[in-house]
Amino acid sequence: MSGVPPTSPLRRAPVQRRSAERLTRILDACAHLLDEVGYDGLSTRAVAQRAEVPIGSVYRFFGNKRQMADALAQRNLERFAERVTGKLGETGGDWRTALDAVLDEYLAMKRTAPGFSLVDFGNQIPVGGRSAAPNHRVADRLTDLLAGHLGRRPDDDLRRVFLIAVETADTLVQLAFRVAPEGDPKIIDETRGLLRAYLGRVLD
Repeated sequence: MSGVPPTSPLRRAPVQRRSAERLTRILDACAHLLDEVGYDGLSTRAVAQRAEVPIGSVYRFFGNKRQMADALAQRNLERFAERVTGKLGETGGDWRTALDAVLDEYLAMKRTAPGFSLVDFGNQIPVGGRSAAPNHRVADRLTDLLAGHLGRRPDDDLRRVFLIAVETADTLVQLAFRVAPEGDPKIIDETRGLLRAYLGRVLD
């Protein structure tokens, strides 16, 4: 299981392997139910039933369904970072190839990760809600991942550049998936070109 960051909404972090596996089942059940019934239809009892755990096990980790959705969003970010890190080893030091890897992994999660269309990295619940915090977390994580890979210092200027890139990509990818269920390819191509043009001014 991907670790949950220190800022997680967990009431209690799992210590034993059995407890960690139970938490994984709870979050997996939460993700699948979000796709099936949406956030309004989600309940801790339904999650417990789907995960085949006692309701008390859910409440051991989470006080309510919002905390579950937040933990799922943070797990998404951890998995995204792991997948990007794995791809970076194949890109050399070229920032354009690294950008493609980041965007492609994000698109892959949008298309395949259960519950991702609703919780993303934390900016979708309540549905339609837009919080600035998740994109800041994504930008900070990408800055830390990419700075050394690109031979740059992770200073405030680079963090601002990546934050602008993340905010731009987020808005345009959301548009692409509103236009087409799998993401409109022309909008995605335009997004890639726009990001390359913007980042080229700073990274070339």
